Amino acid sequence: MHSSTTAPTSAASHPTPWLAYVCLAASTSLIGSYVGLSKLLVVVFPVFLLAWLRFGIAAVVMLPWLRRTPGEATMSGRTRGLVFLESFIGNFLFSICLLFGLKQSSAVVAGVIMAGIPAAVALLSWIFLRERIAPRTLGGIALAVAGIAMVALSRHDASQQSGWGALLLLAAVFCEAGYVVIGKRLTQDLSPKRISALINLWGLALVTPLGLWQALDFDFSVVRAPHWGLLTFYAVAASMVTVWLWMKGLRQIPAAKAGVFMVFLPIATALVGLLFLGEHLTGIQLLAYALALGGVILATWPNRGL
Repeated sequence: MHSSTTAPTSAASHPTPWLAYVCLAASTSLIGSYVGLSKLLVVVFPVFLLAWLRFGIAAVVMLPWLRRTPGEATMSGRTRGLVFLESFIGNFLFSICLLFGLKQSSAVVAGVIMAGIPAAVALLSWIFLRERIAPRTLGGIALAVAGIAMVALSRHDASQQSGWGALLLLAAVFCEAGYVVIGKRLTQDLSPKRISALINLWGLALVTPLGLWQALDFDFSVVRAPHWGLLTFYAVAASMVTVWLWMKGLRQIPAAKAGVFMVFLPIATALVGLLFLGEHLTGIQLLAYALALGGVILATWPNRGL
C-alpha cells in the first residue's frame, strides 16, 4: 500500500506504528539474549527432551490464553490448518534444522546463512502474501543482511563444517521465514495470545513421541535445581513472551518489513557476550552491527511525502 503524495495527509492517516516496532525489536532481542541459555541446557538435556519439557512447561503457564477473546470468531478449517503449519514449520522443523545444522557447521557458515532470514521473509511475503515491497524496505533488508554477514565473517572460526550442515541451516532460514509469513495471516483472525498458546500446544504434540523416547533413558536425578529454574525461564521466554511480542507487532507491520527486525537477535547475543561474558568486539564487528541497525532505520523511517 502506498501513501498519498501529500505529506500531511499521509502522516495523519498512517501514523508510525512505534509500539509495533518496539514489540518486534523486544521479541528478537529477547531471543538473542537467551541463545546462550539454550546452549547450556543442551549440555544437560537431550535435544528432543529439552524441546518437550519447554513446550510442556509453557503449555501449563499459557492455559488461560487458549480462551477466545470477546468478539473473536470461531476458527475456520483454514485457520486451524495455518496454526498447525505455523507450529510444524516455525517450531518443530526450525528447531531440528537449526540444532542439527549448528552441530555440523562452523560459526562463520551458520552466521552468514542465518543472516539471510530478512531476505527470505521478503521473498516469501512477496510470493504468498502478495506484499509490494517498497524500494526503501529492500534497501533496509540488503543493509541488514550485509551487516550480519559481515559479523559472521569477522569471527575467525575454522572448526567443523559440512555441506549437509549448511543445507540444514538454509532450511532453518526458510522455516523461520515461513513462520513470519504464516503468522502474518494468523494475526488477521486470532489474538496474539491465542496464537502463542495454540502453536505451543501443537509444538508439544509434535515433539511428545521423540521427547518421551529420550525421557525413558534419561536420569532426571542428575539435573540440579538451577538447571530446572533455567529451563522454566527458557520455556516461558521462548514459547510465551517472545511469540506474543512478535505476533502483537506483526499484526500492524508488513511481513517483509518485520523480517528486518531479525537483526536484533545477533545484536542482543553480542551485547550479552560483551556485558556478561567478557567478550570483545572488533572495529569490523562494530561497523557491521551499525550497518545492520542502519537497515532497520532505513526500512522503518517514517515517510514524509516521499
